[in-house]
Amino acid sequence: MIFVDACFGKKTPYSPVWMMRQAGRYLPEYMEVRAQAGDFLSLCKDPQKACEVTLQPVDILGVDAAILFSDILVVPLEMGMELKFLQGEGPVFSHPIKDQKDLDKLSVQKAVDGLEYVYETIRLIRGRLAADKALIGFCGAPWTLATYMIEGQGTKTYATVKKLIYTNPQFMHALLKKVTEVLKLYMERQIQSGANVVMVFDSWAAALEESAYFEFSWSYMKEISSYLKSKYPHVPVILFPKGISGYLDKIDGDFDVFAVDWSTPIELAQQKLGYKYVLQGNMEPTRLYSQDAIDEGIEHIVSVMKNKRHIFNLGHGILPDVPVENAKYFIKQVQKLTKI
Repeated sequence: MIFVDACFGKKTPYSPVWMMRQAGRYLPEYMEVRAQAGDFLSLCKDPQKACEVTLQPVDILGVDAAILFSDILVVPLEMGMELKFLQGEGPVFSHPIKDQKDLDKLSVQKAVDGLEYVYETIRLIRGRLAADKALIGFCGAPWTLATYMIEGQGTKTYATVKKLIYTNPQFMHALLKKVTEVLKLYMERQIQSGANVVMVFDSWAAALEESAYFEFSWSYMKEISSYLKSKYPHVPVILFPKGISGYLDKIDGDFDVFAVDWSTPIELAQQKLGYKYVLQGNMEPTRLYSQDAIDEGIEHIVSVMKNKRHIFNLGHGILPDVPVENAKYFIKQVQKLTKI
C-alpha cells in the first residue's frame, strides 16, 4: 500500500493524499445516507451505512486512504456518558464529569466492548476496500476527550477544564489515565478488526501552555502510541496535535507520522521534525474554495517537501460547502505534481 509505505518513510511513486473529514457534508452522497440514518449518531452506530460513507471519497475523489467514519465522542458515550448532537450546537453531554464520584461511574471495559459497532464497520470496510488502499482508524486524544467530558460541549475558553488542571491536577490525571486505558484497547481492537494505520487527533492541543501540554496531553498520546507500536510495529501511528507550532522542539515519542496543522509553517515542521518523523499536511482547508489557491498551496508545500518524507493532507478538516469538483481537483493535482 502506497499510503503505508509513505508512513514508514519509504519511496513512493508520488505523495499519497487524503483529507481529514473526507467522508462528510460536502458530498451529496454522504448527505443522502445521513438522511436515511436519521441523525449523526445513528449513522455512526450503523456499520453498513458507516461503511458506505467511509468508501464514498475513495470512489468519488480517488484518495489514497479511507478513514473510518465515526466520531471521537463515541468513547465517552460508551464509557457511560449521555451524549446528544443538537442542531446548531454540536455534541452535548447532559451530565459533565465534575468529581471522582462521576469518574468512578465510567467503565473502561464497558466502553471497549460497547464499541463493537465500530469494529464491525472496520471489518466491513476492509472487506470492500481495494487491497492497495489503506484504512485509517482513529481516536481523539485523551486531553481533547477530557475537555468535552468536563465542559459538556465545545468551548472557547476551556475555563472549567483548565481550572481543574491547576486546582486539582490529581483528578485530571485520574480522568486522563482512565480515558487513555480505553483508547489503548480501543485502538488495538481497531487494528485487530482491519485498520492498516491509526491516528490520534488532539483538536484542543492549543488550549494549553507548554508545560501543561506536555504533562496533560502529549504524555498520554505518547503512552497510546508506545503501547500500539510495541504490539503492532507493522501498523503506522499518526499523531495530530493541532496548533502547537511553538512546542515542536520538545516533540518526541514512538510514532511514525506527525500531522502538521495549517497554522504551522511546513518549513518549520520540516526543520524541527522532518529528520525524525514523516510529515503529513498541511494545506489550508479554505484554499479548496479556489482552484488557483489550490495550485498555489500545493506548489508551496511541494517546494518544501519534494523528495522528503511526506503525506499530503489538509491542515484540518474539509469544510461542508467546498465544491466537490475542487476536492477532486486537489487530489488529482497532488498526485500529478508529486510524481517522481
